[in-house]
This record gives sequence, structure tokens and C-alpha cells, in this order.
Amino acid sequence: MATNGLNGTAQGAVNGDSKPATHRFNPHFTQAVINATGPKASPRVRQVTSSLIQHLHDFARENEITVDEWMAGLELINEAGRMSTDRRNEGQLVCDVLGFESLVDEITYKLASDATDEPTSTAILGPFWRVDAPKFQMGECIVSGIESKGDRTWMHGKVTDFRTGEPIEGVCLDVWHTAPNGLYEQQDPDQPDMNLRGRFTTGKDGKYNFYCLRPVPYPIPFDGPAGKILQALDRHPFRPAHIHFIISAPGYKPIVTQIFDRNSKYIEDDAVFAVKDSLLVDFIPITSDPKADFELPYDFRLATFEDAAKR
Repeated sequence: MATNGLNGTAQGAVNGDSKPATHRFNPHFTQAVINATGPKASPRVRQVTSSLIQHLHDFARENEITVDEWMAGLELINEAGRMSTDRRNEGQLVCDVLGFESLVDEITYKLASDATDEPTSTAILGPFWRVDAPKFQMGECIVSGIESKGDRTWMHGKVTDFRTGEPIEGVCLDVWHTAPNGLYEQQDPDQPDMNLRGRFTTGKDGKYNFYCLRPVPYPIPFDGPAGKILQALDRHPFRPAHIHFIISAPGYKPIVTQIFDRNSKYIEDDAVFAVKDSLLVDFIPITSDPKADFELPYDFRLATFEDAAKR
């Protein structure tokens, strides 16, 4: 743990100086706040909270944060809370544009490689998942009301145990993506409720298939705190084309992930830093299926809770 609350120095470099910089603020304040944690706090709460306090205080001292700047940041957090509903999580979106959710994802699950004996890589949940998406039978279509728009896609594959390669029965694939106008259905009053969302359950063969649309790049919502952060940082708000998934099955560790169109713009500079090489896919033109313009094969590999604990 950093000790600048005790010795009167600011941790790390300031203005490019590699040596700790002496500051003029109370050198004992931070440790006093940390020491206020009571004896009944759990070891994990004590560890995380102490570290958080230390880093927050170091940040404030190193940058000499003023009351006005702190209040502006606090208002941004409060605004994110006010905007968040069951249809949009603005607080999560703020974490996304700062790369925090992608970092936590990497820490939690570790970066999965392309090797065949690894589980499918994870990616961030994002702010637009909705609980209780409609259930469909295999081979059905999640597109409603906009069938003539966008590129119709037949997605199919298999869900297997990453270690044994055996198919997994009873896997729930929860899928969602944007419409061709770049909007999720809860953002768009012209789309039917729960459009472009669905849940599918595998049989004994572990296979799945359904019809969707080829997704498009889109800007994350720019009308809230996340947008203000991006504008202040002179960054673009765009995400590459992707399809979201939550893959879950009894006895297996759920996977929250996204698959990305390899040929999409913004693959190299996703606004929320979520792209991983093993999640890039190719939409293959087909003419043999009157319901689809593209075929998208992709297999998912799950780890049991026991295997996940060993990694």
C-alpha cells in the first residue's frame, strides 16, 4: 500500500518527475480515515476499501483537486444514476468508456487465448441487456417489424465443454443486438418491445441456430455523462458491429461475451475497449437459404465451475 498519507509525499510521478513529490497537505489524514474501519469489517472489505481510500486520496493530492472540480465529478456520477433505468445503465456506460469494465473483465476471467482447449473469451455486458428476453425455438428469428431492413443472417454452431469437447445439453443462449439504425429496441420507439433479443436452449447435441441481422457500428448514447467524458477527452463514441451473448448452463461458469464483425469499422478503436481477437467473426454470403443473406458459424466453449476455479 502507498504510504504518502504518512510521509508527506505523493505516490508516483508528478509532471513527468520520476521522484515522489513533496506535498503540503496533512500527511496523517489518509491513514486516519483507513484506521477508522471497525473490527467487524470482513478482511476483503477492509482490503478493498483501504486501497480505494488510499488511491482516491493520492489522486486528489497529486492533482490538487478543488471543491469545484470534485462537485463537477460528483454531479456527473449523480446524473448517471438519475439516467439509469431497467432499459439503460448509464453508470455502467461511464465505466465502459473509461475502460473499467473491460479491465475488470480481464482481471476476473483472464484473457482467453485462441487455443482450442480454452473457454470462449469473455467481453463486457454493456448497458443495454434486458432481463427475460423472449424464448424461441431453434431455427426461429429474433427480428420483428424490420425484416426488410439490414442483412439477414443465419447464425449457428455448437456449445461444448472446453476440456472434453462434448456437447452440452440445456445451454441457454441469451442474445441481443442493435437494429440497422444502430439502436437497441429500448432506445427506439419505432421498434417492437424486445425486438432483436431472444433466448435459445440447446438439446442433447449442443447445437443452436437462429436468424438475426448482421449488426452495424453505432455510437454509444451521447446525451449523458458518458458522452460528456468522451467529448472532454476528444474521443469518438463508436462501437464496432457486434452481437451480445450470455451463455449459461447448469454446472458451468456463465460467459458474458460479444462477437465482432471482423470487417467492421472501429475494430481497432472500440470506444469501450472490448474487442478481442478470438471474438472476431466472418459473415459469409450465402444464396442457398431464402431466409438469409449471410451465414455466421460460431462455436462456444464453456468451463465447469471446477475447471474455471483452476484457471
